[in-house]
Amino acid sequence: MRALIFILIIIVLVIIAGLATGFLDINQLRGARAPQVSATRNGITARGGQAPAFEVQTGSVKVGAKETTVKVPALEVQKPDDTDKQANAVNAM
Repeated sequence: MRALIFILIIIVLVIIAGLATGFLDINQLRGARAPQVSATRNGITARGGQAPAFEVQTGSVKVGAKETTVKVPALEVQKPDDTDKQANAVNAM
């Protein structure tokens, strides 16, 4: 039961995000109308009624690839010379 409620909350959040970003546009074309219900001695009868109609437009996402050139910086590592090691050893004493 908790999983179902969690899934419904996620769906509602996705719809709200779609409407807020303009990715989803919902327009109501026809409103709802409740059926007319009447009770008689023979029972209950219902007539009419109308479901609402909506027009939904969604955005599109295009995914592709293209070739491009990226400059990558070069890294050069130089090892210290033996003379630098001897100088550091003398300074350390």
